[in-house]
Amino acid sequence: MADNATSDTHTPGPQLWATDIIIITLYFALNVAVGIWSSCRASRNTVSGYFLAGRDMAWWPIGASLFASSEGSGLFIGLAGSGAAGGLAVAGFEWNATYVLLALAWVFVPIYISSEIVTMPEYIQKRFGGQRIRTYLSVLSLLLSVFTKISVIVQRSLSARDLNHAKAGSILASYLKMLPMWLIIMPGMVSRVLFPDDVGCVVPAECLRACGAEIGCSNIAYPKLVMELMPVGLRGLMIAVMMAALMSSLTSIFNSSSTLFTMDIWRRLRPHAGERELLLVGRRKLQKSRKAELVIVVLIGVSVAWIPVLQGSNSGQLFIYMQSVTSSLAPPVTAVFLLGIFWRRANEQGAFWGLMVGLAVGASRLVLEFLHPVPPCGHPDLRPPILGSIHYLHIAIALFMLSGAVVVVGSLLTPPPQGILIENLTWWTLTRDPASWAKASDCTRHAFWARVCSLNAILLMCVNIFFYAYFA
Repeated sequence: MADNATSDTHTPGPQLWATDIIIITLYFALNVAVGIWSSCRASRNTVSGYFLAGRDMAWWPIGASLFASSEGSGLFIGLAGSGAAGGLAVAGFEWNATYVLLALAWVFVPIYISSEIVTMPEYIQKRFGGQRIRTYLSVLSLLLSVFTKISVIVQRSLSARDLNHAKAGSILASYLKMLPMWLIIMPGMVSRVLFPDDVGCVVPAECLRACGAEIGCSNIAYPKLVMELMPVGLRGLMIAVMMAALMSSLTSIFNSSSTLFTMDIWRRLRPHAGERELLLVGRRKLQKSRKAELVIVVLIGVSVAWIPVLQGSNSGQLFIYMQSVTSSLAPPVTAVFLLGIFWRRANEQGAFWGLMVGLAVGASRLVLEFLHPVPPCGHPDLRPPILGSIHYLHIAIALFMLSGAVVVVGSLLTPPPQGILIENLTWWTLTRDPASWAKASDCTRHAFWARVCSLNAILLMCVNIFFYAYFA
């Protein structure tokens, strides 16, 4: 009897039937048709048209794209796995995104619009001058999907036809961000209850047999639930959705990588490149841009080779791994952007050394984490105190404060930035009304929808606070 549950759970599970395969094929055919239709609508013969959809996107595709870009297959699998391992607490990460998206639309987008930028490193170059910070952020963004996703989220907002559409897109994405708790996290918890010997395995030998990883199998929570419980047809539809989430992540990353490579690296190598050449490079059709394709192939190979390291990190939880990496690398960049926007005295020297110090400290912690993974259940924790005793989110706060302090000290010890480096580039020096970006001349209608967006933002924050109070 003791071995019965274990032996039964490892018998071959349900497979995809012909009906499932047909549904998956139809789903992707529909996606391709929509993609072709969308690409034909926008002018793609200019840099703005190709990389920012002609700055004519409505609020609803912006909101849907913001949500899809931030979720993707990593969170689709990782959130369910973390829900299976630790319960509802992981939903807090999704709820916190509400404030980030609202800040993007109400604070950052007006400044990005005023500075007339296409990429985030381009804003940094305009704000601080010089090229070394822009080049550093561009290369870092190409190497790490964390910053690439941030860049693509900003690009989605900049493609809006006016500021109200950018705000409404962020609001829609914030509403959608409340769904993963019900659609991803709770199903992961259900999977843990239904398949405790597989999803909730503890003994390394059992985990190895269940999913091929000794440290835990929580990441298989959602796929196992789909394959074991869903009927023929719906099973194929859900597999198509999960594959579409993967495609959404990859297309977002490739789109943003193309923009970063073209606007921040290629223009650095060829400062006199015309618009046609930039478009060809962005489309990967210029012969010299084959080097970029080689880089992408190398990065994919490195990513595949990194899978064993990922499986052994953070108890095998993909979502926690992603948050841990972000917490070690994103705080310095966040500190530089915030100080650049809200503090006119911040200059290039302070920003550069703030990034370098933050990178050194954050990368050192990541190396320690990879060298000293979380021990399996029942084994003593012999990791350094910075890993075993301090949560990675606390490390993120300390890293943010350290990087910010270096930026402040470095800026105060060096000459202040020139006026051209702060005009229309900080919150306090905006001289152009962001509403002038709107293409519609009806100011009354613009003001009405601005109030609607503001009321929805207040409602969102109230709902967010209720969720925290109710589920805490």
